[in-house]
Amino acid sequence: MNIRLPAEWENQDGILLAWPHAASDWHDALETVEPVFVAIAREISRFEQVIIVAPEVELIRARLIEDGVNLQRVRLFPIPTNDTWARDFGPITVFAEDVPVVLNFGFNAWGLQFAAHLDNQITATLAQSGVFGRCEVRTPGLILEGGSIESNGAGTILTTSQCLLQPNRNPHLSRAGIEKALADLLGASRILWLEAGYLVGDDTDAHIDTLARFCPNDTIVYVQCDDPADEHYPALKTMESELRAFRTPTGRPYRLVPLPWPRPCYDADGQRLPATYANFLIINGAVLVPVYQNDQDIKALEILAQVFPNRTVIGINCLPLIHQHGSLHCVTMQIPKGVLQ
Repeated sequence: MNIRLPAEWENQDGILLAWPHAASDWHDALETVEPVFVAIAREISRFEQVIIVAPEVELIRARLIEDGVNLQRVRLFPIPTNDTWARDFGPITVFAEDVPVVLNFGFNAWGLQFAAHLDNQITATLAQSGVFGRCEVRTPGLILEGGSIESNGAGTILTTSQCLLQPNRNPHLSRAGIEKALADLLGASRILWLEAGYLVGDDTDAHIDTLARFCPNDTIVYVQCDDPADEHYPALKTMESELRAFRTPTGRPYRLVPLPWPRPCYDADGQRLPATYANFLIINGAVLVPVYQNDQDIKALEILAQVFPNRTVIGINCLPLIHQHGSLHCVTMQIPKGVLQ
């Protein structure tokens, strides 16, 4: 069977969000983080649907109305959640013989680091609610987070060995076993493994969507550290060399576009936070880019506007998000065209 994992820049039906609430890790920061989610929902709803899950949704509905969000493109589902990282527990959609199939991979909170018993059930609960229409929903016996893989839409997957080979995810599988699973389930004909690269403060074991991203026309954008005194410099220089060595299926080098290195961000305890401009979200007609009230924000927006010349590039202040060690892409999951009821 011909199976294909679409690229993020392909047409979408909508974006999944899981709203922060008082029983999540955001309980002490709701006043600062909820406006970020409102901004994300507002911008997405300009272009496509927003699917929002949360234990209680009526207060969210009222907040969105108050902030002028177009509710005609918002659907709210009262579903219990642990947290907000929809990228990693949300559905991953493939096309099997050009028919969309929703894959409900297991989610164990990045190798058993946190509670995930509610988040692990969200895709199945949405399926039971009928949100995926008549699409087939499959549940593979594999732990896999959406933030750990990048697809070019044509059979190539970009990932990191630090994440996919972490022993608390799929300890029964070797690298070859993971590759076979990705081939069988996602249609991966090529897997590009990055061995180096990380961000301090990242809980995901180096998710690829914090480091390097596929973009159209054989382009990879990636984080580049230009400060030799920074602790990230050696690993990200090595990662850059790895990216330069990668080849397209036709044997050509990828077009590599470096993203600026943001000035370091810290929490109240002086711990460094994982700020990255690579954690952008591609939607129909636009690219939402995390910014951090940082002197590199404008440069990042300008670079991504060049990479996506036919889309509106929109910055969203995600400084509150990185206080829980993720950013914009991490809290969203795209649902390709043809899936939503």
